[in-house]
Amino acid sequence: MTTYNTGSDSANTSVRAFLTKIGEFYLGKSFNTSSGKGKEDWIRIKEKVFDSKCAYCNTNLDKPTIEHLVMFNRKECGLHHPGNVVPCCKSCNKRNKDEEGNYLTWEEHLLSISQDINEFKKRKKIISQHIQSENYPNLSEDERNALKAVCEHLFSSTKSELEKSLELFKNIDKTLVNKR
Repeated sequence: MTTYNTGSDSANTSVRAFLTKIGEFYLGKSFNTSSGKGKEDWIRIKEKVFDSKCAYCNTNLDKPTIEHLVMFNRKECGLHHPGNVVPCCKSCNKRNKDEEGNYLTWEEHLLSISQDINEFKKRKKIISQHIQSENYPNLSEDERNALKAVCEHLFSSTKSELEKSLELFKNIDKTLVNKR
């Protein structure tokens, strides 16, 4: 399937790359879930911590997706860090939004899909213990606001550079290439 790439796609990729580097800064090492120690950590989290089941609904998983508990985007600024990733089924990976159009937090999502309050409490405890045991940084409000400011700047700068590059190409094409 062909993907249509937009300026927002490249800007979002820049934001995620930045949030990955910040996660690695706090972790003190690389966290590449595709190879090496990062992959070993991901397999451990998936198999040992969550028993190869969805962190939310507890269903068995053949091919789990990596879910960032604090969303990995410019609004939520969740870091790519072992304490912020859990295995997830495709259904649970699609979070609902609240009345204001904001995505639910992982706790709100867990509550919305839980069959009963005891199951909710059990799953929440497992996820919370995972976050703590992996030393996910407990960022202050100032740190979160700083991350959001940098992410918004990075997003808008990347989109702006793409637009400037397009205009530059059009000018070069018009003045040089088409004059030959």
